[in-house]
Amino acid sequence: MSTGADRAREALRIIVLCIGNPDRGDDAAGRAVARALRASPADVEIIEEEGEATRVLARLEGADAAYIVDACVSGAEPGEIRRFDASAGPLPRAAFGASTHGFGLVEALELARALGALPSRCVVYAIEGGTFEIGAPISPAVAAAVDIVAGRLRADILGK
Repeated sequence: MSTGADRAREALRIIVLCIGNPDRGDDAAGRAVARALRASPADVEIIEEEGEATRVLARLEGADAAYIVDACVSGAEPGEIRRFDASAGPLPRAAFGASTHGFGLVEALELARALGALPSRCVVYAIEGGTFEIGAPISPAVAAAVDIVAGRLRADILGK
């Protein structure tokens, strides 16, 4: 038997947008979160993208709530996790000091906000990376953070 909360969640389009390049070390963090979430499915749309801004904007279109996971480079320790409520205001540029995607997530979200396309609930999880070389594996610190973020997303989305 479904509860009122279950029916309300079913009516909403909730996406988890996992950004990263699977062939560039810690930049694969977002994609690894997608795999972890698929291992224990929740009733949400899990999307993987490389992070190109127009693709990010297209994926946000029509979403009632968006949870975004991306690697960042801010100078913090690899594996450090930060959570931002992008629906409340712009992401701090210092937390996303360098983007591996050119036109970065900060700019994509601000463009979505300006166009009125930012979902009313938009949460960003940033996992600090340390290794971004082509062909490198995810570092142990980032791999541990992936599991933590997947658990936090389940709690955020399911409200538990």
